[in-house]
Amino acid sequence: MAEPLDTDHRMRIAAIDVGSNSIHMIVAQIESDGRFHVLDRAKERVRLGHLTLTKGALSAEAIDAGMRTLAAFKTLADRHGAVRIKAVATSAVREASNGGEFIGRVRDEIGLRVKVIPGREEARLIYLGVSHAIDLAPEPTVIIDAGGGSVELILTVEGRAVQLHSFKLGVTRLTEKFLGSDPPSNKELNALQEHVVAVLEPALKGMQRYRIRRVVGTSGTMLNLVTIAGHRRGEPPEAHLNNYVVSADEIARVRRQLQKASCDERTKIKGLDTKRADIIVAGACIADEVLSYLEAEEMVACTWALREGVLLDFIARNPLKIAEVEQFEDPRRRSVARLLRHLGEENSHGQHVAQLAVELHDQLAERLGLPPESREWLEYASLLHDVGHHIGHRDHHRHSQYLIANSELLGFRKGEVEMIGLVTRYHQKAVPKDDDEGFGDLSKSDRQVVRGLSALLRLADGLDRSHYSVVKHVVVQLRGSKATFVLQTEGDDAELEEGEGERRVPLLAELLGVDTAFEIQEDAYAHRAASAAS
Repeated sequence: MAEPLDTDHRMRIAAIDVGSNSIHMIVAQIESDGRFHVLDRAKERVRLGHLTLTKGALSAEAIDAGMRTLAAFKTLADRHGAVRIKAVATSAVREASNGGEFIGRVRDEIGLRVKVIPGREEARLIYLGVSHAIDLAPEPTVIIDAGGGSVELILTVEGRAVQLHSFKLGVTRLTEKFLGSDPPSNKELNALQEHVVAVLEPALKGMQRYRIRRVVGTSGTMLNLVTIAGHRRGEPPEAHLNNYVVSADEIARVRRQLQKASCDERTKIKGLDTKRADIIVAGACIADEVLSYLEAEEMVACTWALREGVLLDFIARNPLKIAEVEQFEDPRRRSVARLLRHLGEENSHGQHVAQLAVELHDQLAERLGLPPESREWLEYASLLHDVGHHIGHRDHHRHSQYLIANSELLGFRKGEVEMIGLVTRYHQKAVPKDDDEGFGDLSKSDRQVVRGLSALLRLADGLDRSHYSVVKHVVVQLRGSKATFVLQTEGDDAELEEGEGERRVPLLAELLGVDTAFEIQEDAYAHRAASAAS
């Protein structure tokens, strides 16, 4: 066996999804408290479901392709030092008359045990994966996963899965059954639509009373539809597909475009995965009909699904570990915590800077014209502002921006990640300039937000110059054209922080249009206690 990629002895596991179109794997490292971070991902398009779903048996070619892929994935997992490999198979293997034979060969020849799961269990695991990457709590939501052999629909209310459905409506199955012409004829398209609605209607009708506004789309086909819609809009999601939002109308327009085109013409559509050109029409029909029936307004992309659900389920069932999803209810905060932990960042300085920055925001946001949501962006930028030190100390602010922009921060939209990254970039040294790369591309209002948040972070970072949390709180006193920053301490010497604050405050002073002064209030808590006692 090849040597592991490194010698870290913390627990590592792999999760494999043997799907009808593709086989996916994720390898993750589990921390002692149950948290995890992804080490590697792999995907191979095998198409186990090709003709299998209509003829009832896996072809010899499909079995051979599946065996080669699973052998390669097991080797990769072993090289990463994975001590457990959890593999599940879905519709194609589940329905094939020789599915058991395939599973037996995988066990005997590769040494990998694959569990064939029923549709309802597949839906449950998909829900686990999605709930880790998307905040489902704010409103009733429907999750749709369209694989090659089946479609799973999950209704969530207050973040909990209250309905789990699985239907034999996979995109490969529907394409082989209904779409024989190229491009498909109106007769074929009508038959496809009637069948999709007839099968889904009982479940969708029961979901209507929840007044669903958003549908979360996962799986390769749904994600590809969102990507095409983003390209049509002129805003391709690129590396920020998770939590990317398109309207129901945009999905409907993508469907019409795909239906009119031949397979060759579809391969030229921007954003389309050419390997899905032959099955994407069926997927577009499913997505559009679900959105239309529910009268939903938007589709949200989620890049986490079954394989991540398998991983989370394993962690949750392990009595010695605590699932990460139980540690941080908010997927955004969980993503930031994961990045900090992955980088080995203890981050007491970042946490204190975040506290001071939020205090400044609460007192000055209205004066700076900052929107309410910017408070959260500032907090996360503060927590992450020094992560660039892991690349290099010189220009670490630029390295911080790079790490934020290129990390998998689940729960955030692309624009939010860009804003947080820019705020960290300007937390010291140069101030934002309209011709700066990235900053200059923002709208005028967003540039103003970045300026304001950067100014607050610059000052908050300066007020913890010693990294010993000497300044416990900061109070801003605005009187006319003067702002006084009262630095409350517990008697510790805060002259270093006061001096650094004076050096870092000019951008904030300019935005506020005031002169500034600093005042140290020592033993602030002792004074309060004495006043309370008297």
